[in-house]
Amino acid sequence: MVRIVIGIVCCIVLLSSCGNQRRTVENAPKKEKPIIKQSPRDTVKIYVAKRMANYEEYIAAFKDIAMEEMTKSGIPASITLAQGLLESGGGNSNLSLRSNNHFGIKCHKGWKGYRVYHDDDEKGECFRKYTHPRHSFRDHSVFLTTRSRYLFLFSYPKDDYKKWARGLKTAGYATDRRYPQKLIDLIKKYELYRYDALVLGKDSSVAEVVTDGKDKYQVKKGDTLYSISRRFKISVLELKKLNGLETNDLHIGQVLFTKPLPKDF
Repeated sequence: MVRIVIGIVCCIVLLSSCGNQRRTVENAPKKEKPIIKQSPRDTVKIYVAKRMANYEEYIAAFKDIAMEEMTKSGIPASITLAQGLLESGGGNSNLSLRSNNHFGIKCHKGWKGYRVYHDDDEKGECFRKYTHPRHSFRDHSVFLTTRSRYLFLFSYPKDDYKKWARGLKTAGYATDRRYPQKLIDLIKKYELYRYDALVLGKDSSVAEVVTDGKDKYQVKKGDTLYSISRRFKISVLELKKLNGLETNDLHIGQVLFTKPLPKDF
């Protein structure tokens, strides 16, 4: 009888221990999956571009970078800024806003950086994407200095923007036959040649000689927009519009267009 009781007790203890072990296994927390670490490509900070109000704002934002690149590469700051204005629509093109690409440089063979796809000459073409516009300006300099077809440009004087503009077309930078004149017009209108003069240590106020006194005027000491408007019989508002001026501020040596716009402009 005693043996039977002992046997029953042992069975109860054994069954109890098995149940506790089962519950322990069932209640054990599930093993968490390892956290996947992000690569630098995933965590890098991208410069968020904003729309530019006008060309003057673009120039103010990037003139220092253009002059820095001129110092490093020898490409006139005026040319770099004019190309940036033209290629990016003053910083407001989809490519510049989405990709910080201000010069429309495509991926080309061997490009290992970021990329984005846009419809251009063909559908879904690959363009370079940058984390900051500064890198776009740097890449523009590298692009021109490392391709043999552009090397002849660097024999030109650094302050001869007209020769550089025409040379870019000769080298095949753009297919638009008016490309050189478009660059020259931008450089003249916004006096971008002044930044070349600053880098070269010249007097930027007399860096450009005004040869056509009929439709242009070079600001002298004591001039105001009002006095100039009276002299050329054009309103201050129209004078500002004609020259893309946001304020009434003038500086000595500044070149203003003075020919009145057509009434239906």
